[in-house]
Amino acid sequence: MTSRSRDRLSVVGSSLSHSVPADQPSAPRPATDPRPGGSRPEGDGPGQTPDPDLRGVRSDWQAWLASPPGRYVLDWEQAQFDESVGDVFGFHAVQLGESAIDALRNNRIANRVGVLLTDDPLPADRGPLLRVSHFEELPFESQSIDLVVLPHVLEFAQDPHQVLREVDRVLRPEGRMIVCGFNPASLWGLRQLAPPSVLAPFMPRAGHLIGLPRLRDWCKLLGFELERTRYGGFRPPCRTSAWLDRTEFMERAGDRWWPVCGAMYTLCAVKRVKAMRIVGRAWRRPARAGATVLPIARRRGTMDQRGR
Repeated sequence: MTSRSRDRLSVVGSSLSHSVPADQPSAPRPATDPRPGGSRPEGDGPGQTPDPDLRGVRSDWQAWLASPPGRYVLDWEQAQFDESVGDVFGFHAVQLGESAIDALRNNRIANRVGVLLTDDPLPADRGPLLRVSHFEELPFESQSIDLVVLPHVLEFAQDPHQVLREVDRVLRPEGRMIVCGFNPASLWGLRQLAPPSVLAPFMPRAGHLIGLPRLRDWCKLLGFELERTRYGGFRPPCRTSAWLDRTEFMERAGDRWWPVCGAMYTLCAVKRVKAMRIVGRAWRRPARAGATVLPIARRRGTMDQRGR
């Protein structure tokens, strides 16, 4: 990793207030922005207004993951990551966000790094970790990573398009990207749309649910080729373990009869880069002069000199 990249990250245990390239001056941050790195990189247009309750949202999200439906989500997604990353090879793998899931534990790449936000809790018994202020700018060189996994990163990102562009920048050609998220076209997504006066929120409402068809379009615009998609989590939004166990039969039924209505989804994509081959001028050689032998058809019914 270059010295420029080292200036844009900090190892776990230190604090990174703002992640900027080393050759650019660090601009003062407004006092009302609770999230470091809330502005978008230069050249991508005006930044979005930072969410004033983002720190509270992250804490609410971590608390929800510790509940029975949250553990149900983590178990399904952990199984999907174990299956998806098992056959991905290379030199470097990166997991962005979500310390509750070890998405790279079944991968055989030697250099595996986890990247967390400044307010994310530290996981126990995990490999090397980095702290960054936001995922819109990653402290890695271009085309240096073979595998990037994003568990619920785009839903809490202020600019999910820029996160995908940054992943496309750091991935090598033929590198893999694996994304998981919540499906808005599901029972869980419809429950989120209900007014709080009618139904209490089932999940933290601050996350922006991104549908799989929309995510497919974003990936195609960046040149990613979709390799595999899968839905899961067909049980209704139940808060207790007892009701989640009673509705277990809906997993098999939903996977067969309404497969696109699962509460969660995973997407695996491959970065394709069109190669260019330089070909010189094709010189045509003149035909060699000489006698041409023409085939002669043998008359049917004739015999040779021996009378055959």
